[in-house]
Amino acid sequence: MQRVPILVFALLTGLIGVSISPGAEEPSVATDRVDQSVHRGVDYLKSTQLDDGSWTDSKAVGISALCLHSLLVSGVEEDDPAVKKGLSYLTSHVKPDGGIYHTDSKHRNYETCISIMALLSANRGQEDRKTIDNAVAFVKKLQWDEEEVQELSHPSYGGSGYGSHSRPDLSNTTFFLEALRSAGVSASDPAVQKALIFVSRCQNRESEHNRTEFAGKVNDGGFYYTPAAGGTSQAGANDDGGLRSYASMTYAGLKSMIYAGLTPDDPRVQAAQEWIEQHYTLNENPGLDQQGLFYYYQTFGKTLDILGEDRFEDANGKTHDWRRDLATALISRQKANGSWTNEVERWYEGNPDLATAYSLMALAYTHE
Repeated sequence: MQRVPILVFALLTGLIGVSISPGAEEPSVATDRVDQSVHRGVDYLKSTQLDDGSWTDSKAVGISALCLHSLLVSGVEEDDPAVKKGLSYLTSHVKPDGGIYHTDSKHRNYETCISIMALLSANRGQEDRKTIDNAVAFVKKLQWDEEEVQELSHPSYGGSGYGSHSRPDLSNTTFFLEALRSAGVSASDPAVQKALIFVSRCQNRESEHNRTEFAGKVNDGGFYYTPAAGGTSQAGANDDGGLRSYASMTYAGLKSMIYAGLTPDDPRVQAAQEWIEQHYTLNENPGLDQQGLFYYYQTFGKTLDILGEDRFEDANGKTHDWRRDLATALISRQKANGSWTNEVERWYEGNPDLATAYSLMALAYTHE
């Protein structure tokens, strides 16, 4: 079969264009159904925005930045009152150290990374450029590098955590890489390459890039949360201490490696690709069932969009219109009031503001 990595390589190098055989697959979800779903989600978030421009709580900079970002990627214009209020709220939290966070926050890296993405989505040009550049410098300072650990072999090296040098993890590191990429930071930048070292150590694949104690215990090519501070997988551990792979982190790991400049012929990319081919589904977040489902959806959409194809072939040789599948999954889960929420409330997905933001971000990738 023609594997997606080959197509990625061709797209990244400009050797071919994308071509889809007409009539080969089921038709995509009608654009008007997707648009209606987006409009309902947008209207919901506009209705729940607080007077100061935040969502959920005036201290919730991270959730507010995600909600604002989701409105902007859904086509809401910069001069829309909700966007203007949201931007005013974010810029009011710019700190002298360059970070964008609430004063009491323990999630300063996370909040700043999401805020960078939201400000760039507004596309206000020079108005926000200095703020963004300072914010990029701020999150780079929080990255675990030689200032925190003396050895490059340390499992924390290159990673980013929620706050000021808190335990690094793959989720925060992928937001760090996405923020840097959105801001125009090159894949060759030292901070990006340091992050790649950490990302590679979150993969269940033993190699010259991963000599952690967990590397060869599962060895299925998937990813888990962090090898740092004794190692953690949100999907749990095997009896031998191996940290189980799960989908949301595997998609996050794959897109992070692409952000860092790895090509489709790299064994790390191929192993991650094989894992997602074996676990393709939108009925659950494979490895975690319904936990973190909407986070998974937006990561799924981002990653497959980067791969550059509208069709995805799984390990059984079945071809999927992944954009159609993603749209169908999201539309079927939307509430009557336009929101989304997860009955499994872990990681705040019981909060409809957050789940709706994730869902709108995912729907942004469902148009071909």
